[in-house]
Amino acid sequence: MHAPPTFSRRSFLAACAAGCVAVTASGCSGTDAGDRKLVFASLADALRQLDAVTSALPFNPAATWTWSKTLLHCAQSIEYSMSGYPELRSALFQRTAGAAAFSYFKSRGRMSHNLLEAIPGAATLDANAASTVAVAALRKAIDAFEKYTGTLRPHFAYGALTKAEYEQAHAMHIANHMSVFELK
Repeated sequence: MHAPPTFSRRSFLAACAAGCVAVTASGCSGTDAGDRKLVFASLADALRQLDAVTSALPFNPAATWTWSKTLLHCAQSIEYSMSGYPELRSALFQRTAGAAAFSYFKSRGRMSHNLLEAIPGAATLDANAASTVAVAALRKAIDAFEKYTGTLRPHFAYGALTKAEYEQAHAMHIANHMSVFELK
């Protein structure tokens, strides 16, 4: 009889992180069909796209959130990077699967995630808010982030990020959400 193989803690965590990246990379979130695959390298890119939009209609079944709720969600995430996310994944998750996912997203320059998943513990967003209110909220959050000089709070999944990394994360997040809308 053979003894089962043994794994060091490090190799076990590496395997878990690799599995997380493989699942993320495989597009299991169901959002790839009808995804325009927008890429924003900065929040300025996101603002330029927002400036060009007069209205937006979802063209992807994965985008069952309204345009307003989507923009409010993106604003909420930016605000939480400064004030603190209501719930955090474990430190172990942040250092392994979370860090691996963010590294993967950075390497390809775009994010893909479940577009219907709210931020854990976040306040409920008004899906019927006026688009002008939602656009203003996102602009205000981006402006506050750009001017922010305090200590940024850990991302609920990715953990501690520098300001440049957070800007990239927010830009990729906004692009991922905007990718499933037909912008007019």
